[in-house]
Amino acid sequence: MQNESIKNIIFDLGAVIININTELSVKAMKNLGFKDFEKSYTLFKQTDLFDKLEKGLIKPGYFRNELRKHIENDVSDKDFDEAWGAMLLDFPKTRIDLIKKLGKKYNIYLLSNTNAIHYDQYTQDFINQYGFEFNSLFIKAYYSFQMGMRKPDVEIFEFALNNSNLLPEETLFIDDLKVNIESAKKVGLQTMWVDISKGEDIANKLNGF
Repeated sequence: MQNESIKNIIFDLGAVIININTELSVKAMKNLGFKDFEKSYTLFKQTDLFDKLEKGLIKPGYFRNELRKHIENDVSDKDFDEAWGAMLLDFPKTRIDLIKKLGKKYNIYLLSNTNAIHYDQYTQDFINQYGFEFNSLFIKAYYSFQMGMRKPDVEIFEFALNNSNLLPEETLFIDDLKVNIESAKKVGLQTMWVDISKGEDIANKLNGF
């Protein structure tokens, strides 16, 4: 990868910009009375419930009601959303400062698999933490639940490139999931894999850009 050829950078969100810990949502769901959340989570994945939520094909209310079928307790929407969003942690200042710095040299974009419930939470959390809108960091932010498609499907990369008139060979895509990196390569994007298991961080990986 030649830094000189890069004009655009597309960031992933989860684990790349915002810290996440999915186990916290598992624990919070159990506390609501969802005893076999891991087992049901696997079932929901098989029935595409989470995929449909991330693609915006189902509304948050439908999602919550599907979860309620597995809980004996009466659980409010607010309690559901807080448990589901427990995995969302902080936005490290080093990463936000880096993105702001890179924005002076490169065209900065976001491409994230996310859902409406999480989106409402982390955009508000960001304002609370930094005092300005998260999306203002990017020329454009692409969210799966608004697009009806999600990574690693090749079509979402093609859409983002075409919509923003980007040349893939001039565009660096950054993600923590290898499967998404491989799909990005298929459309000609330059890529950077942030291996979270090795403690990698964009603040270090992009040093020198």
